[in-house]
Amino acid sequence: MEKKEQLYEGKAKKVFATEDPQLLIVSYKDDATAFNGLKKGTISGKGVINNRMSNYLMSLLEKDGVPTHFVEELSERETLVKKVSIVPLEVIVRNIAAGSFAKRYGLEEGRAFAQPSVEFSYKNDALGDPLMADSHVFALGLASQEELAIIKTYALKVNAFLKSFWDERGVTLVDFKLEFGRLADGTIVLADEISPDTCRLWDKATGEKLDKDRFRRDLGGVEEAYEEIMRRLKA
Repeated sequence: MEKKEQLYEGKAKKVFATEDPQLLIVSYKDDATAFNGLKKGTISGKGVINNRMSNYLMSLLEKDGVPTHFVEELSERETLVKKVSIVPLEVIVRNIAAGSFAKRYGLEEGRAFAQPSVEFSYKNDALGDPLMADSHVFALGLASQEELAIIKTYALKVNAFLKSFWDERGVTLVDFKLEFGRLADGTIVLADEISPDTCRLWDKATGEKLDKDRFRRDLGGVEEAYEEIMRRLKA
C-alpha cells in the first residue's frame, strides 16, 4: 500500500492517505508529551514498541469480539488502518486508583476498586480534556445513547481481556485510555493505540511502573520500562 500525502500529525503519530480512501497509514513517532503537551521529550524506540504492541493486542481483541481499525502491520513503525471518524471522547477505564483519579478524590495510589470505573473526557486540548457525564456527551451531540452503550461495552470487554493478559505476564493493569471511531457505515470500532503511552502497567511483584508515568514523573529508566513491557508482551 503506497503512502501518499500527510493528513495529520499529532503528539505521537502521523497519518497518511493511501490510494484507497477508506484506508490510512499511521506512522508512530518517538516524541513524548505529558500534561496536555506542557512537557515534551523523546523516548528512544517508543514508536516501534507502541506500534507493534498496539497491533498485537488489537489483533487479539478482534478474535475476542472487539472490532478495531487495525488492518496490517507494514513495518516496525507503520500500520495500515481503516479510516474512521474519531468520536471525540477519551474513554478511561480504571481498576486501581492512580494519577488524576487519586489526586481528584484524595486517594492513595494503589487502592483497588470493587469493580472497574469507566469515565469519559472531552477530547479537546484547548479545554484541557474536561470530564463528561453521559448527559453531557448527548447534549454536545458527540455520540448517541446507543453508540455510548456500545463504547462502554467494548471498553469493559477490553479491560477484562487486558487484565487477564497482563496478569499472566506478571503485570497489573491499573488503568488505560481508549479512543473509538466510526467507519463510513457508522460502525463503532476501537481506534488509536494500546501501549505504555496509554496504559498504566505495574510490575505485579514490585509495583514498579512500566509505562509513561516514568516520563511524566521523571523517574528515569523510561526506555528500559518500555523495552521490559514489550519483552513481557510476547512472553
